[in-house]
Amino acid sequence: MPFAEAVRKRGGMPSAALGLIYSADMAEQIVANGQADLVVLGRAMLADPYWPLHAAKALRAEIAWPVQYERGDIY
Repeated sequence: MPFAEAVRKRGGMPSAALGLIYSADMAEQIVANGQADLVVLGRAMLADPYWPLHAAKALRAEIAWPVQYERGDIY
């Protein structure tokens, strides 16, 4: 995150943090603390394609689940 934070502060432009971000709490902390404007997920999304939905649940965000997933038991 140090590089993304430096680009954001010194360059005055939006930046993205990536690498070894696996938890929803960590991703939220990065954005909330102003270390980056965006979090990019690679391995976490490959390991769990439903990561955004699981992260929303972990953060207690109220979102509508896509209709395609309503019949499955992924909650």
